[in-house]
Amino acid sequence: MMASGMTTMTARVMACLTLTDSGSLSASELVQRLQVSPASISKAIAFLESQGFVRRERDERRRERYLVDDDIWFESMMASARSTAQIVETARQGVGVLGPGTPAATRLENVARFLDFVSEAITRAAEQAREILYTKPGTTSDGTTGPRSD
Repeated sequence: MMASGMTTMTARVMACLTLTDSGSLSASELVQRLQVSPASISKAIAFLESQGFVRRERDERRRERYLVDDDIWFESMMASARSTAQIVETARQGVGVLGPGTPAATRLENVARFLDFVSEAITRAAEQAREILYTKPGTTSDGTTGPRSD
């Protein structure tokens, strides 16, 4: 997770949530497990929420719990595609400001076309692969472990 650009603390919080059986922990549970300050947890959660990696829920005692579930990964990919689409729109507006045909405008248009293609490809791939998030691992006929839908 750090290799993808997350800070160490954010990656630790994400890993801690992902590796719990329930996929859900309170801030105090995260503080206890990671032996860090509540402020560190709060900052990491704020970033993870902004990126669509976690969501908040209230438990029966009205405490906030932070949750990762299978759909979080899909939603995060979709949020990434939407963010990239916004960059495309901004780049295309920049082409108009710079004047079509200028070297900078040409560069921006190429960036816009590239990112538009990537954004659409991410959206298509995430939609096509979404069911993988809901399949249970199983053994295939050749003895290897692979996805199995039950």
